Amino acid sequence: MKTDEEQTPGLRAAILAGCMVAFLGFGFAATFGVFLTPMSQDLGWGREVFSLSVAVQLLTWGFAQPIAGAIADRFGTARVLAFGAICAGIGFALRGMTTDPTLFVLTGILVGAGTGAASFPIVIGALGKIVRAERRSFILGLGTAAASLGMFVAAPTATTMIGTIGWPTALIVIGGSFALILPFLIFIARVAKPTATGSSAGDFGHAVSIAFTDRSYLCLFFGFFVCGFHVAFIQTHLPAYLMDLGLAASIGAWSLALIGLFNIAGSFFAGWSGQKLSKKAVLSGIYFARAVVIALFILVPVTEASVLVFSAVMGLLWLSTVPLTMGLVAQTQGLKFLSTLAGLVFLSHQTGSFVGAWLGGRIYDVAQDYTPMWWAAVVLGLLAALIHLPIREEPGPLARVEAGADA
Repeated sequence: MKTDEEQTPGLRAAILAGCMVAFLGFGFAATFGVFLTPMSQDLGWGREVFSLSVAVQLLTWGFAQPIAGAIADRFGTARVLAFGAICAGIGFALRGMTTDPTLFVLTGILVGAGTGAASFPIVIGALGKIVRAERRSFILGLGTAAASLGMFVAAPTATTMIGTIGWPTALIVIGGSFALILPFLIFIARVAKPTATGSSAGDFGHAVSIAFTDRSYLCLFFGFFVCGFHVAFIQTHLPAYLMDLGLAASIGAWSLALIGLFNIAGSFFAGWSGQKLSKKAVLSGIYFARAVVIALFILVPVTEASVLVFSAVMGLLWLSTVPLTMGLVAQTQGLKFLSTLAGLVFLSHQTGSFVGAWLGGRIYDVAQDYTPMWWAAVVLGLLAALIHLPIREEPGPLARVEAGADA
């Protein structure tokens, strides 16, 4: 049997380039929580303004994801990534230039559209289609690990920039960093070819309608909402929560960095386990473990040590859901419309992100307390653990239709 590299020349370079895009595109986009306190204090905003801008960003990202995925399926991944990098870069730079709360919230649309088109789900969706099925979970895990490494590097870097050059200039620098993505797209363009070039809008719509009749796809769709809720709430509000308790700003930054660092191991484990074990069982275990870890974190006294332990363990569980979820989408729905269908599942994730980011700020401004949000995260984690159990790890209706058409 030919290796993946023999079947697709340039694949290794494309995988490395894809990992760099994930590293650059996700890193700073995932560290917005370190900006919450300094911006809100300097501009005299409540936390809901910042939280709403982040929530709009995440929701726009979610809506942009399936559209970007459909365009990538039909016209190629590199063009979509290039547009996204430029759009996100401009959006971050504008955030550093405005002091009007309405305009700041609206920048969330621009940043969200850009990150939706230049995000790691687009990258790993493209790479997942050009490797053998038995290696897909590992490659998806590799891309997710690269994104996590970006988060590990970006969180303390952003905090350092805020302390030295101020948050406005830091945001402008972050915007400029998205230009670094562009050279790597040359390698991706050579191997990530369109897979639905002969498909019409009706074909995409028909594929989506079939997928939503499949119980397994619906379970993945609703389960990923919980992942988004967890990730966005913690990314956005954990640093501020820790500062409210009297801990230094650097602890909040390093908590996010540790989440990113330990998620590298978590993503690799998820990719490996997806090849060896039941993906749905591992997913259920991850969500259950999240619920337990969050409950313990809010029940014990919060200290620097407990924060670091929480961040490390949560990091192992952080984006480890991504390769397993995307692997199940490919396994149950086929490859032809993978970017589109994975994008719709990611829309559910980002809807959860919107709720987690915005509601956290809203509840804090009303009650001056994050406790209700922490317990909501626990309950949702338990529900997600149950939601994934009915998934059938076999080709669903859409995958069978695709297989019949190719026969």
